[in-house]
Amino acid sequence: MPGVLYTGGVITALFASMMTSQGSAQPPFDTVPPDKIVITVATVNGSGCPAGTAAVAVSEDNTAFTVTYSDYLAQVGKGAKPTDFRKNCQLSLVTHVPQGFSYAIASVDYRGFAHLEKGASSVEKASYYFQGQSQTTSNAHDFNGPYDDNWQATDIADIATVVWSPCGELRNFNINTELRVNAGTSNTRDTTSFMTMDSTDGDVSTTYHFAWKECPEKK
Repeated sequence: MPGVLYTGGVITALFASMMTSQGSAQPPFDTVPPDKIVITVATVNGSGCPAGTAAVAVSEDNTAFTVTYSDYLAQVGKGAKPTDFRKNCQLSLVTHVPQGFSYAIASVDYRGFAHLEKGASSVEKASYYFQGQSQTTSNAHDFNGPYDDNWQATDIADIATVVWSPCGELRNFNINTELRVNAGTSNTRDTTSFMTMDSTDGDVSTTYHFAWKECPEKK
């Protein structure tokens, strides 16, 4: 899948179906815009995604977009800096939606690798909100050591609490992610515990799936 560096990146996608080819859960909304959706990546910043280490691409079936990181690593213990235990990334998107439609994040698939010594733990957190709105959707996934394997976590939006874009308005959609590793009772003098949300070969990425609905007609 070709990647586009986030700086000034523009993604054009036609969301023709809400069921992904990978078999992820189908979002509860199946009304999709008939026209193309243009997503402009406004900003990407944070200790987990320094300049040049995040890339964005559209899925082959055009039902989602992915973010791939190459330097998203939180760690504690031997060789780690005091501030390395927590890393974060803030992604701000401008989505140009056809008139009469509203969108939301239906589900997100997070992946990476973790090595946690006995007594250590980690957490992956994410929150989603539209510029100027107080409503925020947040999720967290915990992992406990000993652990030494790939990890995956999926956020599926609750229909009652899903955050929808304002009808007829252009608002930045903000996605904040965080990795945090806690040393706990592990031996930090001789061992290192870490958690990544990155990929050097492009096979590991975060996938965002969209849901759409039609806005009520103005009277």
